[in-house]
Amino acid sequence: MSYETILVETRERVGLIRLNRPKALNALNQTLLSELMSALEAFDADENIGAIVIAGSEKAFAAGADIKEMAKASAVDMLNSDFIPTFDRIRAIKKPVIAAVSGWALGGGSELALSCDMIIAAENAKFGQPEINIGVIPGAGGTQRLTKAVGKALAMEMVLNNRTLSAAEALHYGIVNRVVPSERCLEEALQLAADIAARAPLAVQLGKEAVNQAFETSLTEGLADERRAFTLLFATQDQKEGMSAFIEKRPPEWAGR
Repeated sequence: MSYETILVETRERVGLIRLNRPKALNALNQTLLSELMSALEAFDADENIGAIVIAGSEKAFAAGADIKEMAKASAVDMLNSDFIPTFDRIRAIKKPVIAAVSGWALGGGSELALSCDMIIAAENAKFGQPEINIGVIPGAGGTQRLTKAVGKALAMEMVLNNRTLSAAEALHYGIVNRVVPSERCLEEALQLAADIAARAPLAVQLGKEAVNQAFETSLTEGLADERRAFTLLFATQDQKEGMSAFIEKRPPEWAGR
């Protein structure tokens, strides 16, 4: 499929999506988000893909939403827009999604990264929610996912006073998995994705669901969901294969069933 604002390729069992609006520092407009979602859902439905990486350029992962596109919008326009619901659809992707963040990840760009399951950050990465500077607040999860990641006090400062986090600070506060030199950011994300994609697909999917539940339910509900997922995996071929391979001291051959 041909896209206007993204570049899509596969690296063995990893799907790679690159945001590609260089003149706009990968600002997120309706076209880009629509194409991103289309590519994500295509990879999610592909049995040959086990994990997905989203990347930008070295200068900018995504420098926010395209303000020119929404500057004159009314409240009704925004209510009917697909812009923010796209971030909920990203959350619904079953396979692990890893963001490779170099340069600016601001506003919607930061929210896009936070919507992913893991983040590999380049040393030059910067995370921020500068919406307060244009008279609004984050609307695609920035006040919620950010607060869960860094805590109330720092989230307040970022949302209310445009504090920007360096890559090192993002690592310290648990936003990113690791920080690497800029030239290695994409390859590090691809390697992490490849490692995950080599594991039992159904276990990966249910493991992702279970970890996400920890942020959205009580401990009692989360433990019950975890137990159901754990038990369900004993109905899969991969559980039998994985345990047999362990006992027989050989590499497992996953079927995804």
